[in-house]
Amino acid sequence: MQIRRLTYFDYPKIKRLVSYLCTDENDKLAKSIMEEPLGLINAMLPLRFKFKSESFIYVENKEILGIITIARTSGNPYKINITRLIFKENLYDIGKQLVEFAIHKYGAKGATSFTVTIDECHDELFNLFINGCGFRQCASETLWKIEKPSPEKTNFHWRYAQNSDSKKIAQLYNSELINIYKPSLIRDEKEYQEVLFSGFNDYYKTRYVIDEGSKILGYFSITTTDNLNYILDITTNSGYDFDYDKIINVMLCEIARKKRAFYPLIKQKKYIKNSEIFENYLNSKNYTPIQTQQILVKDFYRPIAQTSTNWQVFILGENQVTN
Repeated sequence: MQIRRLTYFDYPKIKRLVSYLCTDENDKLAKSIMEEPLGLINAMLPLRFKFKSESFIYVENKEILGIITIARTSGNPYKINITRLIFKENLYDIGKQLVEFAIHKYGAKGATSFTVTIDECHDELFNLFINGCGFRQCASETLWKIEKPSPEKTNFHWRYAQNSDSKKIAQLYNSELINIYKPSLIRDEKEYQEVLFSGFNDYYKTRYVIDEGSKILGYFSITTTDNLNYILDITTNSGYDFDYDKIINVMLCEIARKKRAFYPLIKQKKYIKNSEIFENYLNSKNYTPIQTQQILVKDFYRPIAQTSTNWQVFILGENQVTN
């Protein structure tokens, strides 16, 4: 048995491993592997300078039985996201070993917390991370689909976010967190800054602010990993009444300037003060909730608990964490 870094030469075997997944997943893996020269440079850098995600494989008798992908949080390299975990059916312990490997490897490099976002209906996945790997359930997010986006120009005031805004954006976000979630979800101002080598990231993100004089009242962003599905994320000061129609329309117009066909998904953060108000708005627009994801967190790293003998087996797909 060996756990090692994924290389270009592993692609044929990896392709067979993920053959049960959709074409998009195969394409993402192919793109990641084809960028191996960048991956080698990334692997040699200290944690604070890494600019790409990293994938590791579980190999036994020259056969690849599992893969895990790790990504640091932009602006905070010590907050680690597990973005992909795949293993063959009936090989549950391999998934556990891959998670344990990642926790110890990155914990030794200085990582202080690990996060994974999973679909709420995946009970076996909860067992793996919570009972088996020492993660705890923290919060949840729901993605809402806009079935037929129709962007129209508006006179709504906004501007592109600058690095100089990062401190005020972080203060806005942290102030809007419900208190019980603050210990795990509070963010540093550097997490709202463009970082070195951002062009090599596995995703593309555009940031915007709503300001009034020197005060930032709102922040919203557009994130995509495939230039087809776009996640729209909004944080506003709960002390003000905002027209969400206008904010969302701005984002749709921004995407439409570059893409003729796209699929917008609105993120509802259920750990934010105005989450219920925002949910009522989304329902009033007849947007469709398509997925609720649970955020699981492990603070620092500790020895992984023993596996229960009565757990079921689950084949894990990708769950992407985007801040």
